Amino acid sequence: METIWLALLGALLAGYLVLGGYDYGVQLLHATLARGEGERRLALNTFGPFFLGNEVWLVAFAGVMAGAFPRAEAALLPPLHLPVAGLLGGVVVGTVAVQLRSRHRSRPARALWGALAAAGGLVAAAGWGLLTGRLLSGASAGEWARPFVLLCAAATLTLFAGHGAAFLGMRADGPLRARALRAGVPLLTAAAAAVLAAAGVGAAAHLAASGWILAAPAAAQAVLLLLAAVTLRRGAARWAFAATSGAAALLAPIILAGSGAGMSLAEIAADPATLRLLLPVAALVIPLLLALQAVGWWAFRGRPPTYL
Repeated sequence: METIWLALLGALLAGYLVLGGYDYGVQLLHATLARGEGERRLALNTFGPFFLGNEVWLVAFAGVMAGAFPRAEAALLPPLHLPVAGLLGGVVVGTVAVQLRSRHRSRPARALWGALAAAGGLVAAAGWGLLTGRLLSGASAGEWARPFVLLCAAATLTLFAGHGAAFLGMRADGPLRARALRAGVPLLTAAAAAVLAAAGVGAAAHLAASGWILAAPAAAQAVLLLLAAVTLRRGAARWAFAATSGAAALLAPIILAGSGAGMSLAEIAADPATLRLLLPVAALVIPLLLALQAVGWWAFRGRPPTYL
């Protein structure tokens, strides 16, 4: 039963990293890649129909974490409350800024909200890397400048930026699409290099209990990121997005590998009776979440509406 819930937790986290990850990337890139107000709005509206729906995955992940693994939550969050608060703050600021930017007519106000949207994406994208590095290395609050932790932050920052570029290449058109395709190639190449560097430093320092916990997903990530760079260079944005989605999803097992807090799965999970009681709820909610997400993507598969 504990294994089933761990797999469900990982699937929810992977779903959020894939879906929320391109939100971060587009927020990061929209101000630099877009030229003029029309293109900036187009960039943000590429994910507009899915934006708040993507955040539901994070809420579902937090709910499963609290209900099925309460001891892990109690052991992990106290020493991580500042980075977690910073990461969530970036998500909230970015979410608010994206929605309020077009509600203002003045250029200074739109520039301010656009900068906050980019800052929110930056903090969230780098925050996942900092959190991953902290979990795997056990760095204390005063040791965030460790090379491994900084490399993890660089890896997630460039990964999500490249993921956003692939998404823009798939959803946008015209000059904005062309610029996204060009920008994505070096970003994805840098992400692959950062992933390999972080894995190398982590393996040398024996940061994972078993080498494969860090090395296997990291190697797969690097391959997918390089594949995405090649396909993006050729203009195949859909294939590139599929590859970056796989790379983003592989962050989930890496994060969960560092989240055991020194305890076994049985120790961090709720009692079996509670897990069995919660299972029908998950069996109802998760398929509904997937169905609604699929309907949204199908309904807005064409050119996105402009309301952000």
